[in-house]
Amino acid sequence: MEKQFSLRKNVDFERVYKKSKHYYNRDFTVFIKNNGVNRPRFGFSISKKIGKANQRNKLKRRLRAIVYENYRNINNVDIIIIPKKHTTDFTYQKLKSSLGHVLSKAFKDKKIRYVK
Repeated sequence: MEKQFSLRKNVDFERVYKKSKHYYNRDFTVFIKNNGVNRPRFGFSISKKIGKANQRNKLKRRLRAIVYENYRNINNVDIIIIPKKHTTDFTYQKLKSSLGHVLSKAFKDKKIRYVK
């Protein structure tokens, strides 16, 4: 995923945490905030409770791939994705469907803009 689509600075993460709406299901928590930029930006917050570094990195790679496939439909938002511990055992398809479920819940909200 390109750098322009990533939340990289701690200030950006803090801004999204403080002034965002959050959505969740049993597998993910997602924080979404409208931004002033004409593109989506994504951040992943994966705790050490998830597992060792190789498990966290594998999960992060899979989530980045899922986001990269689908980011063209989203505009003007900052999104932080926080997976729960048991998601390390999921297959790629299960991760994709679960993340899609929580994001569809988020974009049903009228305050978050979704572009097709």
